[in-house]
Amino acid sequence: MSRGATLWIGWTLALLAIAGFARLGWWQSQRALEKQRMLDEAARVLSERAPRPLAIASDATRARAYDWAEGRGRFDARGPLLLDNQQRGGRVGVRAYRIFVPEAGAPLLVDLGWLPLAGERSLPAVARLEGERTLRGLLAPPPSAGLALGAPLARQGEGWLMTRVDLAAIAGATGLSVPLAPRVLRLDPALPIGYERDLALLANTLPPEKHRGYAVQWFALAAAVLVTAVLLTVRSLRR
Repeated sequence: MSRGATLWIGWTLALLAIAGFARLGWWQSQRALEKQRMLDEAARVLSERAPRPLAIASDATRARAYDWAEGRGRFDARGPLLLDNQQRGGRVGVRAYRIFVPEAGAPLLVDLGWLPLAGERSLPAVARLEGERTLRGLLAPPPSAGLALGAPLARQGEGWLMTRVDLAAIAGATGLSVPLAPRVLRLDPALPIGYERDLALLANTLPPEKHRGYAVQWFALAAAVLVTAVLLTVRSLRR
């Protein structure tokens, strides 16, 4: 093979690798920006805590926004929904949800908090919550689904075990006659119901600084491939 053909093939492969690494670095940097904006918006809402009606959870135009909300209603009689593989303080457990029907607006999922799993992975019991109640907390988008592999939820006893929070699938599996609101209510930790919880948004996912670190690594790999390709080309031309 001629020197020119070798250089052409080598540079083609190098440019493909550089483009791939740069694209991954750009994606990670964009994820860092998105998550930082999310944290900043939530921090502002939590600092003000100006309550809005729970009915605002139904507003599809605010599906990715954050609001402090308060309102009355009843918990639906259907069983609990448990989100699997949730860590807290280094322990593995589940996050418990129940469907809440407010006086106005669509039914919505309420995050009741975290419960530990026993060694044999038997699911914890989630108490029924009867009667009218006033709830308050942070309206937020559902937890990120990550890679959506397999069914999102399956029946377990009186409730459902979820691998991810898929609102359409939840409405279908539980037999709701109307869609769920596009946001979840994360209960104020001061309320005397539910389980261990806080209002941290990234407890089970990467924070912005991790994404920035990965972005730097991908861009560094792209630069390393470029430098290597240049050095090999110079060496080849000097022979």
